[in-house]
Amino acid sequence: MKSNFVKPSKSFIRMAGLLAVLSTVFQPDMLAESNIADDALLAASNYAGQEIIVSASRVEELKKDATASVTVISREEIEMSPAEDLGDLLAEKSIGHIQKYPGTLTAVGIRGFRSDTHGNDLRGKILVLIDGRRAATGNLAKLMTDNVERIEIIRGPAAVQYGSAAIGGVVNVITRQGKGEFQGFVEQEIGTHSFSKSTVGLSGKAGSFDYSAAGSIASRDDYKTGSDDRYDNTGYDGDFRGSLNLGYELAPGHRLGVIYTHFDVDKSETPNILSNNDLDNYKEPTNRSVDFSYTGKTSDDRFAWMARYVLGQDQDVYFDPVESNASGWDDGIPYKKTTDQNAAQAQVSYLTEALSVTAGMDWLKYDLKQNAYTPRESAYEDAGFFMLAKGKLLDNRLILTAGLRYDDYDLSFTRDAATPETSQSSDSFVKSFGAAYQITDNVKLRTSYGEGFQMPDAQSLAADFIVSGTRYVGNPDLKPESSRTIDGGIEVVYGDLMSSLTLFTTEYEDFIQQYDSGVNEKSWRNQDSATVTGLEGEISYRFPLTLAGARLFLEPYAAGTYMFDYKAHYDDGRPDETIQYLPEWNLSAGLKVRDENGFSGNLNVAFFGDTKVNDYSKVGNPVVTKGGFWIANLSLAKKIALGETGKTSLTVKGGIENLFDRDYEFVMGYPMPGRAVNMGVRLDF
Repeated sequence: MKSNFVKPSKSFIRMAGLLAVLSTVFQPDMLAESNIADDALLAASNYAGQEIIVSASRVEELKKDATASVTVISREEIEMSPAEDLGDLLAEKSIGHIQKYPGTLTAVGIRGFRSDTHGNDLRGKILVLIDGRRAATGNLAKLMTDNVERIEIIRGPAAVQYGSAAIGGVVNVITRQGKGEFQGFVEQEIGTHSFSKSTVGLSGKAGSFDYSAAGSIASRDDYKTGSDDRYDNTGYDGDFRGSLNLGYELAPGHRLGVIYTHFDVDKSETPNILSNNDLDNYKEPTNRSVDFSYTGKTSDDRFAWMARYVLGQDQDVYFDPVESNASGWDDGIPYKKTTDQNAAQAQVSYLTEALSVTAGMDWLKYDLKQNAYTPRESAYEDAGFFMLAKGKLLDNRLILTAGLRYDDYDLSFTRDAATPETSQSSDSFVKSFGAAYQITDNVKLRTSYGEGFQMPDAQSLAADFIVSGTRYVGNPDLKPESSRTIDGGIEVVYGDLMSSLTLFTTEYEDFIQQYDSGVNEKSWRNQDSATVTGLEGEISYRFPLTLAGARLFLEPYAAGTYMFDYKAHYDDGRPDETIQYLPEWNLSAGLKVRDENGFSGNLNVAFFGDTKVNDYSKVGNPVVTKGGFWIANLSLAKKIALGETGKTSLTVKGGIENLFDRDYEFVMGYPMPGRAVNMGVRLDF
């Protein structure tokens, strides 16, 4: 059995020392206690204190009790945002480095690691979840936000909780669950580039039955950039999305649930670089899943348990006649890649105020088939067993967490019809520790240590194909990656001030990276080691303002990450290499405004620094520096109550994306749209 333990470097030791200093700087008397006498205002000043999350420990807990760095995007923020999918939303919030292509393809990077949009989630290092289970894709654009209660982002490793690929973080999309009386909405949006989106939703609870659902259909024509250059095949037809959450309460505390998600686009943007402007290129992506679950607990809430089974399929079909001929595909037959998912989870928890323990298992099987690139067929199966514990001491001000996980995984693949099946097996043992101390009701210090791992995928082990004149050859000697991360930070919630600052460093060995193995040839190899060290923070402050007799609430905010070190290291004397697709810094800043009569608005500006990337428009795909850029978005909304009860309301909203009509691109070779104006009307009843 391989233990994913990395020998600490000097920078790692210095990081630990710096965190120790940080923990001694902030003393309990650093902030005076609030003298606010009004109870209601005092409660409002701690509005973040009772926020509930589930991602960090796999059971419900208060965000203030988490020892990991967790960011939550609330349902209110989601509804205010002009974002059309999860990828747009995380780009607007500057959660990390975004790899966003036109249309329906987006990856997110956190702390130097990113999800993978071109394969299943095993190829990425950021794991995307739906209600705590794998979404089977790293493409955030495939996930809708219209039936979402909140989104939780764990910054840092979560391999102990969720297994392989959760090295840099987790994005967990929490589906809305129906409550109370029936409520519904219909919404129509239109905008630039002939954009149109129609959405309907409903939710509620009738007796023991709860329900929540939303569905949408959208389309958009090809767009122009900020320079008024038109690019063909940048629109999409028939974008169908759906989300359904049904539940039946067998008895108090016992619920059977079914969650269905659906994404299907009839004809989406080109899969090739836009400079080709090839009208024969397009793709048809889909992602569907159904999740059956049972949750229960004892009458005294001392024990709780959960079991679920998931069936899903993620598929991408590429229509690219020019590339298919150049690469030797069958003429006229599109490239199709299909991943079938079968998964199961089971866990049981012991829950008290002072101690909680959760233990369980995850089982996952992916079957991948593709009709062009090799290997043509592959299968991945993993059985993981975990235990998580949390204890509270010193009048619940000191919180300690620990976790461990063992995974046993098998990978089998067939290069082509003429070669026999090849299989590889490996296992992994990872652990994590964390501590948080609530100095005052307003100030919390936290630190954590976590290990991660990633199994090489079948393509990096056994590839043998040609794309755009470059041959890709697998490396059967690849070893699994392993990592260890230490971080520490401070969180302050004081009045209507919310802020956090986190220092982190990750060191990992056997980092798998693509490299030039020959003339017009690429392969994969294990780097000796790599280091990613940075600082991330967020701050917001909400204050009232009276203007022309109207009471407004303004909230300026900012969030970002700065990387001190992001290098791959070699023991044979080769110079260090900058890790690709990771900007030196990214920042999101803006201003939210609302009044007491249903008006709200948000001006957001996102900045991204220089990034080392491959230039796929040139032979050999050389590494170049992609310049930084910034992009501004504006959204406004006005909610008008209809009738005496206030249950029915009409909301008129509008948004401007790329407010200043700038030329920019998240991915080299894929310029993004110029200024786009969207307007919508929503009726809630």
